Amino acid sequence: MESDRPRPGPEAVLDADPEAERVLVSLWREAGVARRSAAAAAMTRLAMALSRRALRRSMPGRSEDEVAVAFVRLVYGEDLARGVEARLRGRA
Repeated sequence: MESDRPRPGPEAVLDADPEAERVLVSLWREAGVARRSAAAAAMTRLAMALSRRALRRSMPGRSEDEVAVAFVRLVYGEDLARGVEARLRGRA
């Protein structure tokens, strides 16, 4: 008897036909570490780019450096953002 509770692993987050889910999970398992790592890195780059684009849109008229510092502040915290600001000021 199959439980209605989410299963652990990637299957728990899919909203797909059970057969499509089985095929997808099987493909990921067969993909190998290098391919899965490359896919994870690509998804991370996409998430970061989309986050920066949203920030840029929410900060009209601000420079790319200001947007970059805001991104660092949101993702990595105030201490690192202050360091990035100082480094950028020293570059100017």
